[in-house]
Amino acid sequence: MTAEPGTGGRTSVVIVGGGTCGLAAACELLQLGLSVRVLEADPEPPKGSRAILLWPLGLDVLRHLGVYEEAVRRGLPLRALVYHLDGGRRLRSEIGAENEALLLPQERTSRLLEEKLLRLGGTVERSARVTDVVDDGRVVIVKTQGPNGGELIEADWLIGADGLGSTVRERLGIEFPGTTLPTTYLAAEGRVDGEAELGAVHYFLRSTGPMVFAPLRDGVTRLGTPIAPGTALVEETVQQLLDLRGPGGLRVRDLDTLATFGSQERIAATLRKGRCFLVGDAAHTHSPIGGQGLNLGLQDVHNLAWKLAGVIAGSLDAAVLDSYDTERRQAAEQIVVNTGRFTRMFTLGPAAARVRNAAWRLLEATGMLRRRLVPLLAGGRVRYAPGPLTAEPEQGHRLGGRGLRQLPAPGSRTPSWVPPAGAGAGPAFRLVTTGPAESGPAREARSLTATLPQLVGHQHLSRPGAGFLLLRPDGFVAASGTTAEGVRRAKALLTGLAARPA
Repeated sequence: MTAEPGTGGRTSVVIVGGGTCGLAAACELLQLGLSVRVLEADPEPPKGSRAILLWPLGLDVLRHLGVYEEAVRRGLPLRALVYHLDGGRRLRSEIGAENEALLLPQERTSRLLEEKLLRLGGTVERSARVTDVVDDGRVVIVKTQGPNGGELIEADWLIGADGLGSTVRERLGIEFPGTTLPTTYLAAEGRVDGEAELGAVHYFLRSTGPMVFAPLRDGVTRLGTPIAPGTALVEETVQQLLDLRGPGGLRVRDLDTLATFGSQERIAATLRKGRCFLVGDAAHTHSPIGGQGLNLGLQDVHNLAWKLAGVIAGSLDAAVLDSYDTERRQAAEQIVVNTGRFTRMFTLGPAAARVRNAAWRLLEATGMLRRRLVPLLAGGRVRYAPGPLTAEPEQGHRLGGRGLRQLPAPGSRTPSWVPPAGAGAGPAFRLVTTGPAESGPAREARSLTATLPQLVGHQHLSRPGAGFLLLRPDGFVAASGTTAEGVRRAKALLTGLAARPA
């Protein structure tokens, strides 16, 4: 490596990539008191948005960063998914509060996060193209090239958030196995004249071909549909496809975005190599059907930030960082499988589509469409398997069952009845107890938090039934149960995570 050494001293964390995930990572780490540098190769923020939908886990990250309310003001709450079948038949699935979703183009999400970054004292260093990354075990050395020459930057840790064609992944020699899917999609965004229900995403599943139709704020609509290779990218094509596959009676005008993209299913061979981590599209990619891509990347960041901050601060053992690859690989694998299924359902041929539509009509009639399909689309079924940060379920606990007064199993998302931790909450666990204040779990919880005040705080809720939840800083359940013994096992889990004396 030959370049001028950096003049700003060694940085705690260098983030390569100033897109949505890189911005979120910078904001989380700055809130936790770390020094960061954000390097972005492009001179300007990108125009247009591939992602438009934030599901509950993505919104949790915005809430943690204190920008949730502003996101809602700039977006459009999603109330329903509407499936349009041949013959004018419509199936409607209400989203419901537990699957809260927001239609917000990714360009606006990135702008919101960059504004937050500036308020935190950070910035995006644009036109800073990373050309090499070396991890010598003690420090990460990043070589950049810009308009004014090159620079060598030293950092304790590096986060690669530089997208599908990640330079970080390539320079670290991390393979990106998987497959390229055969379907090419057209994405168009602009003004469409005609009546269209706001607050709903419309799936047209007709024998003429599928189409997704999503009215956004300010009169803008997003269209997505599979197309044949070589299809002309002109407004007339969009109009023809809309007439053929859409609701009819709509007129396309003033398109701001018109592009095609392919789809792949890939997960990096490792999401951590030494002092370097991959997040977002640099780590994994999958079918766009279902709108999970950006949400998955934001959760990567949320999973990593508190662990990294805890290790740097000396409160967590460095081995905690190994869980990043394990857990986020589990999440990515689950999302890849689910979006693959959605894609196959979405792109069936005419004969198979008729069978699918008949099955969906039955599911709607029984209420199963909303109870099963919407939570899957929302990403709410993502689970972490038992491991160093996730306890085994208490004996007799059945995931999704009622044996523990509907307490969620370890590895699942914090339930909606637990008050949010609040914006900027530190890298500490929360031990939430319910039932009588002098129950066994509540007494044991007070003892635990007095013993490990640097790792966990206690909150008691006046809610029927004695029980407890040990909640991780990223909003997932580390342990749950109804007994004092369960709380003592949770204490053993926390003790195992604490940094060892030097």
